[in-house]
Amino acid sequence: MPPKLPFTTGVLTSSIFSSSLIAPFLLPCLQSQSRAASILSSLSDNSGAYNRKIRRGRGPSSGKGKTSGRGHKGQKQHGKVPRGFNGGQTPLEIVHGTRGFENVFSVDMIPVNLERIQSWVDQGRLDPSKPITIKELGDSRCVANVKDGVKLLARGSEQLRTPLNIVVSRASAAAISKIEALGGSVTTRYYTPFSIQKILRGTMDPITSIRSESVDGSSGRKPGFIHRLPDPTSRKDIEYYRDPAHRGYLSYTVEEGQGPSLFFKKPGTGKPARRNIVGSKAVAGENRIW
Repeated sequence: MPPKLPFTTGVLTSSIFSSSLIAPFLLPCLQSQSRAASILSSLSDNSGAYNRKIRRGRGPSSGKGKTSGRGHKGQKQHGKVPRGFNGGQTPLEIVHGTRGFENVFSVDMIPVNLERIQSWVDQGRLDPSKPITIKELGDSRCVANVKDGVKLLARGSEQLRTPLNIVVSRASAAAISKIEALGGSVTTRYYTPFSIQKILRGTMDPITSIRSESVDGSSGRKPGFIHRLPDPTSRKDIEYYRDPAHRGYLSYTVEEGQGPSLFFKKPGTGKPARRNIVGSKAVAGENRIW
């Protein structure tokens, strides 16, 4: 180690300390400091902080000499091989081709059957006196990993003996008829993956939204919830939840005699066609100069 150089206390010290830029109480600390002359040349990183670069083709003792780790001969040593290359043979995707497609509009519904719900009611894990929503189904572990919604199916319908008020994303016709035959009710309503996450966390109301039918005149957002439940915006979803056959929560918006479609109307209920008045055209023709 080189010798430590003490802080000079001669003329340099007097010229620096006499400056008004240094507070007087700092002078004893500055006068007692000392530092090695080679501190900058001895700086180094911690051991193992980085790996040394592999030097290839530098002799057999390096472990990566001669063939540099590529092996002997062949296409993998001489150059790169594209993915799926079969040595010149016709690739399988060319021989057989690509079949099918991915439906980007499909939804991933978690099925739940009536027999499972009745079993959960018998075990006391679901309360039939209250509406059963995605929140209750998720908390009781009746369904798991819900992505786009829950669909109610009718397997084991002969085992159902308890009237239920259930709110799900979709329901089959057989499940609806069985529950209503026992005096219960089924309501299908629109959910998004984001809203399902918030409902399971308890920050969003699983039933009421702005477009829901108001019974007591209250608004669509109940107190105690941070987020508001969304409503459908696409025509396909709106028409599904307007259909009374699906027990959609927007079926109250359908007028009597009309269907759930937003485009097709019952004949005779639309606006009358505009008729051409022949007399006015004749008068306009007589008044023409040219």
